[in-house]
Amino acid sequence: MKRLFSILFSITLMLCLFSPIYVYAVGDGNVDGGGGDMGSGTNTNTWSPGNEGVRVTVVRSSDHAVVTTPIDITNRPPDASIYNFGKVSKLQYSSGRELSPVQGGYAAIKPSQTIPRIISTNGSNNIPAIKSYFTDEQVIRSIAGLVGMDFDILVGGEYKILLEPIAYYKFEGVMIATTATEAAMYDEVVSGLLRRRMVSLSHKNLPLAMFLEVGDLGYPAWGGSKTSAASNADIKSSLGLGIVRFTERPEEPQIDAYDYEYRVNTEVITAVRVSGGQSDPDNPTRVSFNIDGRAYNVGNIYYPSGDSQLSWVRWRTPSVEQDMVITVLVSGPGSTAETNINVKIVDLNKNPPPNPIADDRNNSFSRASVPDRAVKSSASWSIWRPWWQEYWVWHSTGEDSGYWCDHGWWEFDLDRYSASLTAAMSIKCDSMNPTASGRTMKSGYGINQIVTGSISSNQSSAVTQPQTGVSYFPEFGYETYWRLLELMGSRRFEFQKNVYSTYKNRTHFSPIWMPDGAYTVNTWLIDGWTPDGMLSANLTDNLTIKGNLWQDWHAAPKKP
Repeated sequence: MKRLFSILFSITLMLCLFSPIYVYAVGDGNVDGGGGDMGSGTNTNTWSPGNEGVRVTVVRSSDHAVVTTPIDITNRPPDASIYNFGKVSKLQYSSGRELSPVQGGYAAIKPSQTIPRIISTNGSNNIPAIKSYFTDEQVIRSIAGLVGMDFDILVGGEYKILLEPIAYYKFEGVMIATTATEAAMYDEVVSGLLRRRMVSLSHKNLPLAMFLEVGDLGYPAWGGSKTSAASNADIKSSLGLGIVRFTERPEEPQIDAYDYEYRVNTEVITAVRVSGGQSDPDNPTRVSFNIDGRAYNVGNIYYPSGDSQLSWVRWRTPSVEQDMVITVLVSGPGSTAETNINVKIVDLNKNPPPNPIADDRNNSFSRASVPDRAVKSSASWSIWRPWWQEYWVWHSTGEDSGYWCDHGWWEFDLDRYSASLTAAMSIKCDSMNPTASGRTMKSGYGINQIVTGSISSNQSSAVTQPQTGVSYFPEFGYETYWRLLELMGSRRFEFQKNVYSTYKNRTHFSPIWMPDGAYTVNTWLIDGWTPDGMLSANLTDNLTIKGNLWQDWHAAPKKP
């Protein structure tokens, strides 16, 4: 056994600084490395450039468990009789696995795509090529096939690939295969003989071929020398590994939408809530509303992972009542999603009260309570505002050279907005009523009305002022017939001109049969739109009826 161990370690890979590599389907890495000249060897302790490979192990991110049997890939598969320690990963050694030397039975795979040079022989590195190779989609697909794992599962974000450089070399006259970790462990077994014989390979160029720039899988980033031989302890704890990490597959965008009812010829807001994954300036979300053949595109939709954002469009409804379908298309970082919003456009100016006449009767009349109508006096919404959190990392390209790279991320602030509706109504006796007294009148005469409504907001561009007022009357049980008010300007509404009024006044005539008592008018003020829906108010005011119009008239004989 002692003889076998004495032949097993003569490696100096140059573990190029593999920080965790974030990839989705294809790789994208952050790599650095070190090393130096190989020095000289003897006939019984030699290594030839190119006699190298990489051990590949799939690891579960959550608990660092090894989930596949490691495989070795190389451009030059050695003879199967080479001495080796089996297919054991650095993680397994770190968990307490001991070296177990094996003579023969070694298998390495020659990939269809040639592996770039891994181990430095002159102090230079091959980082860009290594980085590109091990984050290439076809290489990852090949690795998935070799380890017996579904590609989509491998790159789905739950697993990482652990890479360890391997050297094939002659130590004490015997060919062996080792990773950097195995070389360090074996050197301890042979009391430092491997380091004395082949320090440039086993303790410098092999372990410095790959190391982490950012700590991962329980291993720290390497901050020591990139050109000097490392100790066995440093090799086991920090060197001889690279990691390919995959981002989770972006979530598909989700759309929360609901149907609307609007009035004709009204400025409205249609909103949807978008979620799924994270949307930021690097991976933005866009929303397109297709309304009546016209596309309204909304960009700059941002939100952090696990949250959502309202997206809305402001538009004017057609002048003719109809049913419409709004198609909403969301394009997010992961894919696209589509939904439909059903919209009903109604005309409220089609059901005014009939012409009142003096002989009208309603002996079965009973007073109805003012109905509850949809009321919303305030609204609130928010907008995520992304900003970049810088995180600068030094990438060394040599002992005294390198460059800084920003490895930052997006943070989000939440800007909050709100709107509130203030509304009031007032009715009074018509100005042409000759017998009105203050707020008391006889039935059969008319009334006038003024309704005011105003919305205040800290994002005025995202709201509309109230645009519609509808008045309902007690003689119709606050249903059946109603009057659509006219917007007069300055956020004031009045009755439309009454076609049955002799003076074409803006009036509503109470029925002559209306019993004495309170005459209460109900006005629903609506169509104040916000991203959070419609603001509305259910208003009432009343006058007192005492007597009727006939009491102001009498019949007398004609004077002779």
